[in-house]
Amino acid sequence: MLVKVNAKEFQFLRTLEVETYGDTFGAYISDDDLEDYYQTVLSPEQVQKDLENQESETYFVLDHDQEVCGFLKFNWGKAQTESVEMNNAFEIQRIYVKNEHHGKGYGKEMLLFALQEAQKRGFDWAWLGVWERNFKAQNFYKQFGFERFSEHHFITGETVDTDWLLRKHLKEDPQA
Repeated sequence: MLVKVNAKEFQFLRTLEVETYGDTFGAYISDDDLEDYYQTVLSPEQVQKDLENQESETYFVLDHDQEVCGFLKFNWGKAQTESVEMNNAFEIQRIYVKNEHHGKGYGKEMLLFALQEAQKRGFDWAWLGVWERNFKAQNFYKQFGFERFSEHHFITGETVDTDWLLRKHLKEDPQA
């Protein structure tokens, strides 16, 4: 089940974002670069600002005991993290699941929810960025019809990685 995060929950969300980002990328990024990312992109002020943006939404995914297992963030309009050459686009910016909940279907639940929201709101395209060395995520998105259309640099402190930009043209069936 997904529930929308409200602005008062920014500190809990930030803690979850720091935890899941560190778990996902901590082995590949220096501690100094991680700390820089936490103090800028994931600063409490920035997380709160993101939650207040009218063109962005964040959701917690809950298990059957109502425990938060991860989160989803998507953007449209000017809230998108970059300009893409697609008309009427919807960005799926973050899908993160806590380590102990990997493999339980929460990532799929969040992705399907995001695609359904994009369709319901009348968007033509869904897009996202995925690290070029995250083969598991690339294969996951490919199963849902996402295709690579570009790439960009993702900077964390002094660390510069390449993200592949993937997109999906939205049809009636988000799994098609």
